[in-house]
Amino acid sequence: MNLLFVADPVEHFKIYKDTTFAMMREAQRRGHSISVCEPRHMSWQRGEQVTADIRDIRLTGDADTWFVVEGERRAALKDFGAVLMRKDPPFDAEYIYSTHLLEQAERDGAKVINKPSALRDHPEKLAIMEFPQFIGPTLVTRDAAQIRRFHEEHKDIILKPLDGMGGMGIFRVKADGLNLGSIIETLNKDGAQSVMVQKFLPEIAEGDKRVLIIGGKPVPYCLARIPQGNEVRGNLAAGGKGVARALSEKDKHIAEALGPILHSRGLLLVGVDVIGECVTEINVTSPTCFQEIHDQTGFDVPAMFIDALEAAVA
Repeated sequence: MNLLFVADPVEHFKIYKDTTFAMMREAQRRGHSISVCEPRHMSWQRGEQVTADIRDIRLTGDADTWFVVEGERRAALKDFGAVLMRKDPPFDAEYIYSTHLLEQAERDGAKVINKPSALRDHPEKLAIMEFPQFIGPTLVTRDAAQIRRFHEEHKDIILKPLDGMGGMGIFRVKADGLNLGSIIETLNKDGAQSVMVQKFLPEIAEGDKRVLIIGGKPVPYCLARIPQGNEVRGNLAAGGKGVARALSEKDKHIAEALGPILHSRGLLLVGVDVIGECVTEINVTSPTCFQEIHDQTGFDVPAMFIDALEAAVA
């Protein structure tokens, strides 16, 4: 089948670690054809179907010139075997508008993965609040006084914006409260934006674990992203070191509890972040770590994903 990947510009992919590239490579290996576009290339005209300016590409196997363009055309999204939404955050207004176009494409007959309405309904920071049994002390608010009270109670806290990715905008404030006021002002913009505040989990020293769930079932290995030096963030984009590990019993319990629920809502691929035994984020937009887990353990995550994709389309 012909797969359309809606993603960031493919020219910017770092293919040695990019999960979307790993999906493409496995799909092409099985005989599927690959097309790409960016969200900005989609449009919807009155009385017509959602279309996009797309490029048909072929992966070459070369590390430098890794794809060639075999054609450019305008096509209706419903004419693809599946449309994979792989645009990275920020989860801003333009991202939400894209999900509305993709939802209309579903009404046209397209198979969109992950489901557009589910992407909107599961903001990656806020989604954890539905599952209090699996998370640590957490507060979402615009109110500076509430943040200060949370700090007084828990002493050592993490503050972060709701629309960040890759560790962007994450701050730690210890018991002395140093710079708490300035950090609140920076993140909540004088009460205009909501902030997530969480009790600091010292288990971060052992890694921020990315637990992948595909088709409602956990991948048997996670990637523990371990902070380096004086950095509090384990995100790979912030310099964290990725170490693949077998899932712990608690990791399995979390994944097996959340997996069927999220899958039933149209989320074929989910990345659950776990520190110690606490869920800290539920990633649904463009979960990563396929290649790191495959390279370190030999478990073929891309194959598991394409299996699930083929089953979902069938």
